[in-house]
Amino acid sequence: MLLKLEKRIDTFSDYVGYVAAFLTFLLLFNVFYDAIMRYFFRSGSIALQELEWHTFSVLFLLGISYTLKENGHVRVDFVYDHLSQRKKAVIDILGTLLFLIPLSILIVKGSIWFVLEAYQQGEISGDPGGLPYRFLIKACIPLSFLFLIVSASGFILRNINIYKNCEKPREDSFHENIL
Repeated sequence: MLLKLEKRIDTFSDYVGYVAAFLTFLLLFNVFYDAIMRYFFRSGSIALQELEWHTFSVLFLLGISYTLKENGHVRVDFVYDHLSQRKKAVIDILGTLLFLIPLSILIVKGSIWFVLEAYQQGEISGDPGGLPYRFLIKACIPLSFLFLIVSASGFILRNINIYKNCEKPREDSFHENIL
């Protein structure tokens, strides 16, 4: 039961990762196009530059939950590396329950007013020619931390399964995929 639920949550986190990967290509294309237009045709665009910042922000925010799923976040490894798998699982569960999820809930609760205020005021870019609908980029903050809470739930389930010896730990799957 826990393994199935963990796999479903991991699938959700994978889809978030696919969106982040797609945004990477959009960001690459946007930067390339903006640079070509600016340096070869002397035609810059404030909106394209803001789109670069916004795309990078969304990419970063979505990448947080995918990186947690892939076990790619930084830890204090000089202590953590010398522990047994069960002790590591307990630390991961407690750290997620005591720090990650409460902080994520605080960020979600604290940022919703930020989005609503931008929507109600019809907030746009302060620069001439900038992007409208600033609430859309601001909405990515609570949304990404909701995704992080979902991913953290899968992370807790994975560590429960590791603790119960139902699953082998994925030590450095993130680092192995990069290298």
